[in-house]
Amino acid sequence: MIRAYSKRLLSPFTGLVQIAESDRARALSLEGENWEIQFRVDHASTGERGRTGRPPKKHYVRVASIRGSGIQRIKLPYHLDHGLIEEQILELADYLKDAILPFPPADEYEYWLLDEKNQQPLALIYSCVKAEEMAMYPRQLEWTATPASLSAVEKTPEELKVYTPPVNYQFEQLVNARAGRNPRAAWMKRRGSQNSDFPPCLVSESWEEEEHQRLCRRFIARLAPRLLMLHDLEPSDRLRLEQEAKAYALEVDQFFPLYPDVADPILMSSIRVEARLRLAAGEAKN
Repeated sequence: MIRAYSKRLLSPFTGLVQIAESDRARALSLEGENWEIQFRVDHASTGERGRTGRPPKKHYVRVASIRGSGIQRIKLPYHLDHGLIEEQILELADYLKDAILPFPPADEYEYWLLDEKNQQPLALIYSCVKAEEMAMYPRQLEWTATPASLSAVEKTPEELKVYTPPVNYQFEQLVNARAGRNPRAAWMKRRGSQNSDFPPCLVSESWEEEEHQRLCRRFIARLAPRLLMLHDLEPSDRLRLEQEAKAYALEVDQFFPLYPDVADPILMSSIRVEARLRLAAGEAKN
């Protein structure tokens, strides 16, 4: 029995990972094309024990990858059950051949940094699939923006004249300052009717000062190709993100297989055509 689901990558938010799990292995992908297969190792398969005499915690080891050329296996340690691992690899590979992407989201438990003034959700820090996993996360009380090294916001001509920190960093500082000197965060399980109570792009877009509002808009716009992977966006939010994503055609084309919906099919088609033309002209993906 294969269980297939997706989970947000936090914090910072960098997208969604697609996960297909069998009883002893899992396949992971960040873009729905290339997959890494991992095998779950526990006491029964390693014969090892921790210093306390108790079996060590279960963990996963990489055993294969799936790319356009097919399955590429990794040389395994002798103590692992090679036959069982091969069965798991073939089972997952067979499932992925006909899998429909994106997989449904499963990380319904969310850890939100709270606004100091009203204690409302300000920025999402973590998410997890099972309630018992919440205790495994550190009690981090600050939000981390997607780094400029991954999604840099282009500087304005005025910003280029003198040194200014990356917009990503500036906005990160604003969010954490808004949480206050004694920040609070809380785990929440979101229900369908509560979507309006949570920032759709995982961080508040409501700011009193115009300068702060501009920084927020620029940060969200740069992250648009990745934010379009989110499953619970309202049509109006999805449409504005698609419009913002026009400036990043290659990223849109890369992540398009993981978009659960499209608000403007004509616009999306034109973005992807532009991406194909640029790739054909020799432009490299990021």
